[in-house]
Amino acid sequence: MYEFFYYFLLFLIYAFIGWIIDICDILYTTKKLVNRGFLIGPICPIYGFGVLLMIYLLKGYTASPLALFVLATTLFMTLEYLTSYIMEKLFNARWWDYSDRKFNLNGRICLETTIPFGLAGMLVMYVVNPFFIKVLDKLPHNLVIILGVILLIIFVVDYIVSFFVVGKIKNIDFSNFKDDTEEVNKKVREYLINLSPLTKRLMRSFPNVRIKIKRIKDRAEKRLEKRKYF
Repeated sequence: MYEFFYYFLLFLIYAFIGWIIDICDILYTTKKLVNRGFLIGPICPIYGFGVLLMIYLLKGYTASPLALFVLATTLFMTLEYLTSYIMEKLFNARWWDYSDRKFNLNGRICLETTIPFGLAGMLVMYVVNPFFIKVLDKLPHNLVIILGVILLIIFVVDYIVSFFVVGKIKNIDFSNFKDDTEEVNKKVREYLINLSPLTKRLMRSFPNVRIKIKRIKDRAEKRLEKRKYF
């Protein structure tokens, strides 16, 4: 149990650092302070999962900086691509899109963002992670477990609420909307922004989210067809 919560705390640390990085990136590019991330809390799980995977899979390559850089870059590219694909399939929405950038793959990943991740991976493996390991090792086992339990409960609740909020996208009725992607995307954003403070936060976090209109519209039409027979 101790080991599980030990690595869970490590996951949260890197998820929080990733959240800070995203906040700073958006602040630099848009001059706006936005609570980035899929979850309500100040964490971006993709960073936490990515770093833990890197620590586990690449710990044997620290003797070769070049190999570590290449493998870390490949790992983060794969993770970002899969995350984009899975979230699109789950929620019928493209949460980020690099189609306007050079050397992108299906708009899900691009060279411009993956190279910095490779460099950051080296920094984590050589400097950052050894530091946090030393800090966590100094904490009493009971404290690690207690903190882990409390934060895990908060994390699970946050995930459930966030999935419920994002699920609103899938439940919107498009039957009365014009068959125009830009128009429907605009209406979806307006609908979600006015629906609740949580959906408003989500739309601000992902200002470029693209709703997969046809798939949702087809589902709405099927629901209308079923109503005709009941």
